[in-house]
Amino acid sequence: MDRSGEDRLTHWIRNQLQKQNYDRIGDDGAILPSGPEWTVTTDQQIAEVHFPKDLPPRLIAGRLLAVNLSDIAAMGAVPSLALLALSCPSSYDVKDFFRALIKECGRLDIELAGGDLARSPELSATMTLFGRLQPSSNWLRRSNARPGDCLWIGGPLGQSAAGLRLVQKGARLQANSVVLPDQLRRATTGLEIEARRAIRMHLSPRPQLELGLWLARRPRVGAIDISDGLALDLHRLCRESQVGAEILAEELTMEASLTRLCQTIGLDPLATVLGGGEDYVLLFSLPADTGPPSKFGCRRIGTVTEGREVKLVQAGEKSPLGATGWDHFHNG
Repeated sequence: MDRSGEDRLTHWIRNQLQKQNYDRIGDDGAILPSGPEWTVTTDQQIAEVHFPKDLPPRLIAGRLLAVNLSDIAAMGAVPSLALLALSCPSSYDVKDFFRALIKECGRLDIELAGGDLARSPELSATMTLFGRLQPSSNWLRRSNARPGDCLWIGGPLGQSAAGLRLVQKGARLQANSVVLPDQLRRATTGLEIEARRAIRMHLSPRPQLELGLWLARRPRVGAIDISDGLALDLHRLCRESQVGAEILAEELTMEASLTRLCQTIGLDPLATVLGGGEDYVLLFSLPADTGPPSKFGCRRIGTVTEGREVKLVQAGEKSPLGATGWDHFHNG
């Protein structure tokens, strides 16, 4: 089963920790030893790595919180407490950043409990977020998938990757409006609504906390949040569960308008779905006799299989599916 450079490093670190009888790496969050109902995760946003340096502070704050919330959702927990480490230039509008972050934390009943501030040439923000398991719930684990389970995704894929390409071409979200450069606006004539929707999805992800809580009330669920691409994150889920998978290309089909947008801006639609990344929807397995409520908009995309092979089924033909997606040590 394929491993990205990031996964190889994580595997090496995990082996070193296991030599000291520590083994909490492997899921979207670690379960704390002091109380098995607590999980913790950390994620970061760095200028010119995760976002353009001219992105408004309020959007960076929202994005930082959202990517951490997606990890909490993938564990089936409720977010509770956050710590922030923020490094930025002296000219940065720190108050605008904190106004947005505090407002969103308040909306979700998350306590911003402390952290660290420092001056640096470029903006770098790292959040540590704690979540708590609800009564009568179970942790969602990457290792819980079993042969015969059905594979589901929590929402559409590929929008964020299309939005990223548009941002790279100069699109921006200003106030509450998406602004497209003249050349890009002309190129996407007739697709303006889809282009704006893709940009918003990329800059303002919507973590699936409610879906995660529903899944946590099931007896056994394998789950991971799709941050680095469906194919890569599916390989991670299968590796932890020691299973294989078959996914159906026809179930990954984009809406027609998003397909046209991808083609217009030079993206292959299927490759974008499989490896675009930063979708922040949940990929999960459920026993074949169980399905999520329709209100979540989930889609069944395949089946968990025996063995370790991950395959794509297209027009009835099965072919190996590589672990394509975002590798933090080789992309960029």
